[in-house]
Amino acid sequence: MTVRTPVYLDHHATTPVDPAVIEVMDRALTDHFGNPHSAHAFGWAAAALVDRAREQVAALLGCSPGEIVFTSGATESNNLALKGLAALHDHPGRLVTSNLEHESVARPVAELAARGWEIVTVDCRPDGRMSSEDVADAVKPGTALVSVVAAQNELGTLQPWAEIGAMCRERGVIFHTDAAQAVGKVPLDVVRDDIGMLSLSGHKFYGPKGVGALYLRARGPCVRVRAVSTGGGQERDIRSGTLNVPGIAGLGEACRLARERREDDAARLRGMGQALFAAITDAVPDVRLNGAAAGRLPGSLNLTFPGVAAVRLLRELPGLALSTGSACSSADGKPSRVLAAIGLDADDRASSLRICLGRNNTAAEVAYAADRIIAAVGKVREEGGAL
Repeated sequence: MTVRTPVYLDHHATTPVDPAVIEVMDRALTDHFGNPHSAHAFGWAAAALVDRAREQVAALLGCSPGEIVFTSGATESNNLALKGLAALHDHPGRLVTSNLEHESVARPVAELAARGWEIVTVDCRPDGRMSSEDVADAVKPGTALVSVVAAQNELGTLQPWAEIGAMCRERGVIFHTDAAQAVGKVPLDVVRDDIGMLSLSGHKFYGPKGVGALYLRARGPCVRVRAVSTGGGQERDIRSGTLNVPGIAGLGEACRLARERREDDAARLRGMGQALFAAITDAVPDVRLNGAAAGRLPGSLNLTFPGVAAVRLLRELPGLALSTGSACSSADGKPSRVLAAIGLDADDRASSLRICLGRNNTAAEVAYAADRIIAAVGKVREEGGAL
């Protein structure tokens, strides 16, 4: 079978928008252009789309529609969760987090530290997963918030958010999780899992860019945050700005599709990811998988090819869309702090690639990717393109 190139294998950076999502957004753009806060037919029609999307997001997360605040994406949601909660405190408090966080959590946490907050950063285990016991040990009296990522974006490792959530509820501490990579891909229920705040982005699961949501628990104990920017207060006085109706409608449809397809997608991606890793391992025996083999996002691989410069390898793979790490930080050329966190030295960090399969990938594309990667590794080693 002929494979159309380039083959997209960077689904942790972003995903293609599903055709059903595009259809919903197109109708919103053309037929429902009104401001949802306007008191006339055009506004009411737009508001109905927003209400439906809020219900769809809530259904995916297992919460009530009134607990969903629409944002521009997980970065804004993370900032609103962390800074908004801190703003309610008259004095600096104590925050527990991990060394696996995305920059949109790590940087707000650093800002809070500069304001006098006590920050406790819990290290992950060598397999790229947090220990819920280690997090529990870090939660002392006076801890206001625990923020731990649900699925690590570079490694693909799943974190024990349910265990952390249960511990936080027992101790009366608010638990926030950046679930941008987890939502729509793995089972997650904010009520069952005792999550107080959750951040998500539509473009990570076949929705549009520039739209996301923050879940704020309204059932006891209620979680409150203060707005970090002011304006019309359109979203419960927590978030201001005219709502992005087409984007929100698209996010809702992406959530509906995720509920419908998640299990089948996960099984298929898991199988293709295992096949890809097995094929590469057979031909390149010294390749190493970074992060736990089990307990990871379906179809997610982070591989180290010892002695082979990843940037050189990418130049030999024009037919594959791959990355060396997070799209939000890899462009600056800095070594991955996440790979350092699991113990990789500078050479191994510079020899690592992230491969993330998605809903639209085929078995033929996976076979093509395996062949190309194997050939490229061999060529780079033969030509002395190693570190």
